Amino acid sequence: MTHPALASGATATITGGASGIGLAAARRFAAMGLNVCIADLGDQRLSAAAAKVAGAAPKGADAVLALETDVSRVADLARLGAAVAERFGGTDVLMLNAGIQSGSAMFGPSEAWERVIEVNLWGVIRGARTLVPAMIERGRPGLVIATGSKQGITTPPGDPAYNVSKAGVKSFTEALAHELRNTAPQITAHLMIPGFVFTALTARGRTEKPAAAWTPEETVDFMLDSLARGDFYILCPDNEVPRALDEKRILWAAQDLIENRPALSRWHPDWAQKFADFVRKA
Repeated sequence: MTHPALASGATATITGGASGIGLAAARRFAAMGLNVCIADLGDQRLSAAAAKVAGAAPKGADAVLALETDVSRVADLARLGAAVAERFGGTDVLMLNAGIQSGSAMFGPSEAWERVIEVNLWGVIRGARTLVPAMIERGRPGLVIATGSKQGITTPPGDPAYNVSKAGVKSFTEALAHELRNTAPQITAHLMIPGFVFTALTARGRTEKPAAAWTPEETVDFMLDSLARGDFYILCPDNEVPRALDEKRILWAAQDLIENRPALSRWHPDWAQKFADFVRKA
């Protein structure tokens, strides 16, 4: 079983589609017979990605559209929607995947905060608000996937702007899923929560995949299996962190609130050993 929107002849629109998870998803959707639009920045990156996607598509380049798109700009997203409608009739699968992680500090430059929130959070909000209404009007089975992060759930110290942006994506996508469930049940929304995936975002100068990381292709395979099951939370493991450990980290973070522990107690010197003991328990 697959999600009904993932049908041959349907159309997928993927932001951040020129590399990483977005490109892997684009190639997989194309191989399944979907038309694919990849939206990203950089003409050369888009051209190279479009060629790879066309190589996976039974109809070749006829099934592929590449469009330079800044997801922080509503005008760009509206142009994207219009281009997909003109070329393929509209979007059936929307993957709001564009994201950046340039680094931030609590009292560091405001520009670092503003740009990451504009792309990671507002890109998802504006993308959904701009493109999903037309999906609803089509009346066809539809699928919306927003790429979040485990850092938006357990919020580890070190990059607060990124954590805030991804925590917002989680909250927004939950609200979107509820809205669609009650007003347009033919369309479902899902939160993609990758593990450690070797992409340009995580490479940090490395040219070879670390043993702990998954490939983008492995992550997309897991995503498709999760969609077939109807999962909303697509919580991906990797080669280092199994689901059981993710569950314990998430549970501990939730219990900070319930038990009124210090914020981010997992990294608090008075609680670090208690967290370690909690993880070791069967």
